[in-house]
This record gives sequence, C-alpha cells and structure tokens, in this order.
Amino acid sequence: MAPSGADSFDAVISLGSNIGDKAGNIAHAIEILTSDGAVELAARSSDYRTPPWGNTEQDWFVNTCITVRTELSGRELLERCQAVEAELKRVREVRWGPRIIDLDVIWFRDQAIAEPDLVVPHPRTLERAFVLVPLAEIAPDLVIAGRSVSWHLSRIERSGVEPFGDEH
Repeated sequence: MAPSGADSFDAVISLGSNIGDKAGNIAHAIEILTSDGAVELAARSSDYRTPPWGNTEQDWFVNTCITVRTELSGRELLERCQAVEAELKRVREVRWGPRIIDLDVIWFRDQAIAEPDLVVPHPRTLERAFVLVPLAEIAPDLVIAGRSVSWHLSRIERSGVEPFGDEH
C-alpha cells in the first residue's frame, strides 16, 4: 500500500463495472488512463464486489479506487476519464444503470469544484460504501468534508461490499 497522505497524490478516481469481465474492464481502464504518463498511478485499492446503488435491478459491480499524480487540471482529468469510458464503449442509457466502466473524479487537490458536469469532492462519496471502503484501503487519512475517510466510513452501512478476486 502506498502512503496515504494527500501530498503523495493529486486526485482520487473511483472505478466500477458490472458488465462482462468486470475486474478486467477496470484493469484495462486504468491501463488506458495511465498509458501516456500524463496520469501516473500512485496507489490502487483491491477490487470489491458491491451491490448496485441507485437502480438496484441490475447485476452486482466490481469497484476500486485509485490515487493518481498528474499535472492535468480537474477539468482535463475529467475529460481523460470520459475518453477512457468512450474507448471502452460505455453507454449512458439509464441513470445509475448497468455500465461496462465508470470513472468518477472523487477528490482533486483538496479543491472544491462546482461546475455543471464536475463537482469535487464528488457529492455522493460520503454515502457510498463502494467508494469509501476501497478508498479507506489506500487513503484512510484523506480529509473530505472536514473528516478523514476512515471516520466517514465508520458511520455508514457497508454490508455487501466484499473483497473480490486477487489483490493488487
């Protein structure tokens, strides 16, 4: 596990998939995201099997979190994440519906960003065990909304979030 201090990374990205080779989709997305060096992987959590959130009438997910170092802006990082989703043929038909891949910028350099398509810290992070469990593995001391990730995790329901497959 890499150091969890926010000075060792610039951003947190949450990844999820519930179509096809779920863990493989996540690994491929990380590979594409970091392929040219503009986004460098600092740490990666284990993969977790998680129940669907929002629209619960769909297959279970595999979720993970990564911390990255980058010189990109928050907007540029979002655009990179969206380009990865497009390359992997993500289709957006139903809100919180099935997806081959999903990349969300959760945290960016302790900045508050409020744009129509980019809100950081991600507004539902603190409600989602599928984000907080893997994030606590790699950055338990990261402060979001005035408290550490570990503190936030200790206050939410996390049933159904279980380790999945091989650890990284």
